[in-house]
Amino acid sequence: MKSYRLNRLFNSVSGRCFDVAIDHGFFNQPGFLTGIEDIRTAVAKAVEAGPDAIQLTVGQARHLQSIPGKHKPALVLRTDAANIYGSEIPEVRFNSIIDDAVVQGLRLDAACLCVNLFMIPGVPEVHRQCVENIMKLKPVSDHYGMPLMVEPLSFQPNSKSGGYMVDGNEERIIHLVRQAVELGADIIKADPTDDPAAYHRVIRVAGDIPVLVRGGGKVSDEEILARTEAIIAQGAAGIVYGRNVIQHPNPVGITRALMAIVHQNISASEALKLVGG
Repeated sequence: MKSYRLNRLFNSVSGRCFDVAIDHGFFNQPGFLTGIEDIRTAVAKAVEAGPDAIQLTVGQARHLQSIPGKHKPALVLRTDAANIYGSEIPEVRFNSIIDDAVVQGLRLDAACLCVNLFMIPGVPEVHRQCVENIMKLKPVSDHYGMPLMVEPLSFQPNSKSGGYMVDGNEERIIHLVRQAVELGADIIKADPTDDPAAYHRVIRVAGDIPVLVRGGGKVSDEEILARTEAIIAQGAAGIVYGRNVIQHPNPVGITRALMAIVHQNISASEALKLVGG
């Protein structure tokens, strides 16, 4: 039954997915709200651009699912909240999943659930919580036919860059992605490698599990489009971008440009012309 929901996520022609992440408010960081203070407008703009999916929380999913019609993007439901994204890691750290996550996903007509798998230097207890969360979600998601997207995130040392910066070390990414597969992920949402040309190694270790690539921190249009072209060429099954879309001056334009790369294989330079003002 999971294939029925996965069919709503992946484009029938390209076989790829573009998921716009608008779940940042879950994590209680002031900088994460830029561009989504008015969540209803942010969701409406994303829907207008027509990505394959939009990632939201239980408290905000209604802004997508209340839109009439059958052609809106699929819902990817964020199932866990953490307190480890700030410039300082608190004394008590957590990554907690919502109760009855699969049932809540079914009630909200989600096509997929998303859950974190953190690897944070010096904070092994949060990694343990993540593993336990996935182990709890996996058998229930299997029972109800709900796909499970696991998000392996290897952090840079907090003292170096704070809590939400991509660590593009390919060895760390590869091993954490493999752990996500071993835990039963149906989809992987992983960091980009520092060298996009190495991303085939991540794809290989994931085997037949599709890998969607995170956008990470806000970068220029030229950089995000070029990176997207490179990782798609390496075999990625799509992208999950948040701040590079929702904090963009023209979210609709950048989404359409990224969609053209993901689904039509156009070049980054050609896609840049689609961004507009």
